[in-house]
Amino acid sequence: MAELTTKPTGDDVEAFIGSIDDDGRREDARILNKLMTSVTKRPAVMWGKAMVGYGSYDYKYASGREGTWFIVGWAARKDRITVYFVDDFESHSELMSQLGPYAAGESCLHLKKFDAIDLSVLRKLITASVKHVRATHPTT
Repeated sequence: MAELTTKPTGDDVEAFIGSIDDDGRREDARILNKLMTSVTKRPAVMWGKAMVGYGSYDYKYASGREGTWFIVGWAARKDRITVYFVDDFESHSELMSQLGPYAAGESCLHLKKFDAIDLSVLRKLITASVKHVRATHPTT
């Protein structure tokens, strides 16, 4: 079974944020970093070269695959910020309708216009996901 290659690196999160080329996306990353640190009460940690995660949990699938992943996190992409959750979006449809413009992946949100996002709604979604993970997995 292949081992997960994205792991905590110990690299400096502030240096990573400072290296984001786009001024607006760099400010978005600072806002998101502050928000996720506040919600999780965990420090930001670089996972791989381009992902920032907060806290961690161990998982094991029925298939036998297991590993460790961050509770919530984000990545600054060329044209968007991607926010990673564990909780599903379907159970939060009312909040999702209030969030603002986004595209959703299986467990992530792609936010192109961060300034059009309702940050209080994003905070509620992040908080719900963190609570879900902590209720269903051992976390650090």
